[in-house]
Amino acid sequence: MSMKKSSSIFLLILLLLSIRFEEEERSSSSSIMMMMVVEARTCESQSHGFKGRCVSHNNCGLVCRNEGFTGGTCRGARGRCFCTKNC
Repeated sequence: MSMKKSSSIFLLILLLLSIRFEEEERSSSSSIMMMMVVEARTCESQSHGFKGRCVSHNNCGLVCRNEGFTGGTCRGARGRCFCTKNC
């Protein structure tokens, strides 16, 4: 095979490989973009089981998890425990 033919074949192979990698990169970046678009909203509800003034986020979170929520935080001037979950 002549040098001109072999270099042409080599360039053709490089071109095909670069096109393939570009397509894979494009498809993976679009799936990443879709994952970034989907976000869960956080819903809040005042705890029914928490008694007294809420001063500790940990205690509030424990009570809320026992009520079936994912967590909880103390809020407001009156110190209420609000439970949170993804909705």
